Amino acid sequence: MQAISRRLLGHQSSAASISSIKSLYPLSDNYYGADHHPRFASALTGRGVAHLVRKGTGGRSSVSGIIATVFGATGFLGRYLVQQLAKMGSQVLVPFRGSEDSPRHLKLMGDLGQIVPMKYNPRDENSVKAVMAKANVVINLIGREYETRNYSFEEVNHGMAEQLAMIAKEHGGIMRFIHVSCLGASPSSPSRFLTTKAAGEEAVLREIPEATVMKPAVMIGTEDRIMNRWAHFVKNYSFLPLIGDGSTKIQPVYVVDVAAAIIGALKDDGTSMGKIYELGGPEILTVQELAELMFDTIREWPRYVKVPFPVAKALAMPREILLKKVPFPLPAPNIFNLDEINALTMDTVVSENALKFRDLGIEPHKLKGYPVEFLISYRKGGPQFGSTISERVSPDSFP
Repeated sequence: MQAISRRLLGHQSSAASISSIKSLYPLSDNYYGADHHPRFASALTGRGVAHLVRKGTGGRSSVSGIIATVFGATGFLGRYLVQQLAKMGSQVLVPFRGSEDSPRHLKLMGDLGQIVPMKYNPRDENSVKAVMAKANVVINLIGREYETRNYSFEEVNHGMAEQLAMIAKEHGGIMRFIHVSCLGASPSSPSRFLTTKAAGEEAVLREIPEATVMKPAVMIGTEDRIMNRWAHFVKNYSFLPLIGDGSTKIQPVYVVDVAAAIIGALKDDGTSMGKIYELGGPEILTVQELAELMFDTIREWPRYVKVPFPVAKALAMPREILLKKVPFPLPAPNIFNLDEINALTMDTVVSENALKFRDLGIEPHKLKGYPVEFLISYRKGGPQFGSTISERVSPDSFP
């Protein structure tokens, strides 16, 4: 009898521990394959995550109550977002599909055990469910501005976004879903990147009407893909090709401000749910004016070669033709990316009546100054010098 009693007590204690785990990580039955729950309307709470129980003073060693799965965390915006999430004491699950080195720079951003890299396959639904299982927040940063042999615009920008939204809807414990799109995304855009981004937005909001959509303009920062690309080209060839005549208007934004906007939406009381925000910087610049800022920072004499749109498209076309025909991967496009060239045929600025940074309580930075200081590494002769200034020697420095 004593043995039977011990077994019963053990069974009760294990059941209690399982119920406590379920209370920490609420998951719907259909996540585990129950066949009596078809796909149904979103179960996102209408009050955001502001009500979560928090512990500590709010720093990295605190507990914010947020367990966020950040898809695309190993990319440009991802590192800044993970840093800000970890800074407030959140646990961040980082799905990655590359080598083990891909997410290792992110592990240093949080306290021990707060940044959890998880290898996954974006084409395997069960793999996606596994990395989302214990989360209460899902943030989708996945995007690609050029196609490869393995991944098309439609799959990356539309199909994956739709899949994440569908799985999050079925999850049952997701409180917030934030989708990052792109400013200028429209079904009528001449750019396939922007049309597929628009399709991704539509698919996410169809599955989860309470989702928050962020549409940042071209982002500037230490690892960006525009200023670095230009500066590298100038250092190699002493001039910069300007697509068209450089008069296309853009509204570049500092990447840290975009990460802060996502955090601001995440921390509110649910007022940002179901809304679309267009995130542009405080200044509207032409492409040539942005290039002039780059030349000024790296201290090189500005030299341009204006390339008409038809010529630029002709230079970019061979990669598009050969992409799926050759038996080996082609290098990523540099200056002449056909889809970016098509996007530059239209201005990309924030709409007048759109929700902006100020609606999230954020004042975006101007680019001149700290946001572009990373370009100092391209100066000839060192950070204190450059082609446009001469070395100044004080007479007092001589022995």
